[in-house]
Amino acid sequence: FQDELIKTNIIEKTPLHYLKLIENIDAYIVMEPLEDPSIRNNVPKEKLDAYTKSISPLRDVIYGFKEEYGPGKKWCYAAWPSKKAAKFYNIDYDMFERFIVDGMSIPSEKITRIVKKVGEKFENAKKVYVTDEFGTDFWVSVEDRAKILDNGILSDEQIALGDLGGNLPSGEVFFPPHEKQGEGKIFVPLTKERYTHKILKNVELTFKNGKLVLDKVTADSNLDALIEAFKQREELDKINKVPDLRTYNVAELGIGCNPLITKAIGYILTDEKIKGSVHVAFGFNKSFGGTSTSQMHWDFVTAAQANITVEYKDGSIKSIMENGKLISE
Repeated sequence: FQDELIKTNIIEKTPLHYLKLIENIDAYIVMEPLEDPSIRNNVPKEKLDAYTKSISPLRDVIYGFKEEYGPGKKWCYAAWPSKKAAKFYNIDYDMFERFIVDGMSIPSEKITRIVKKVGEKFENAKKVYVTDEFGTDFWVSVEDRAKILDNGILSDEQIALGDLGGNLPSGEVFFPPHEKQGEGKIFVPLTKERYTHKILKNVELTFKNGKLVLDKVTADSNLDALIEAFKQREELDKINKVPDLRTYNVAELGIGCNPLITKAIGYILTDEKIKGSVHVAFGFNKSFGGTSTSQMHWDFVTAAQANITVEYKDGSIKSIMENGKLISE
């Protein structure tokens, strides 16, 4: 990226040998490839845009974005700790290692019990309302949408749905909400843009009719990285001739369930699993029961003090989580 002799017109070309390899594999497994996430912080924007464009056809194949590649490949993306990454995320290495290694090592029976207990609260749910003391206040509709219990094991039900992969550590319950419904604000203490790896702090996002209102997004740092990311994915979606542009539409509602992950650091593979947090993603969700195809999928995680109220299809309303803690019957 830093070599001036390597131009953007070269970077934006998809390696055909790699594309053919991806087309002919059965499963795609990745261990966190970057030892030091900061190496991308100062990459020229035009080169990162070119890189994003180059991998777009690969993502089409892996995730089945285009009909001819459906339903996609089985995949797994596993987190892995390094001391350089811990320094980048400003976290003690031992804690970083605990979040990832211990977070993955929870016995399957235990994490399954946890996600089932949370998932039961959403049986026959119609709308989900989320608030917290930091300004989060939104609702989305999950009526008759799939409910996915992420315990780290890919179930037959998930495969039938088209959900062919997951990341590790596991530990969340998530849904593809109705993409053109829902509104409110989400406060996000910490997040990271996927390609520049720039950290954003105290982000506030507003969405209406299920769609992110980009010009109302605020952040204490690197707001430009967020805006550029959405605009660049929108451009890619237009290039890919997506019939119904969904770059900005709500794509996922998730509830973190991993008891060993307790702090947001900006690393989405652990942040979205924090017990007591809620996350909302915008963009792609077709592979897990939604209707949106997009090169965008960015999860925005609340603080771990979420309050959740569920409105059920029979008209009843029940508070199921208070200050990040599940309410017992």
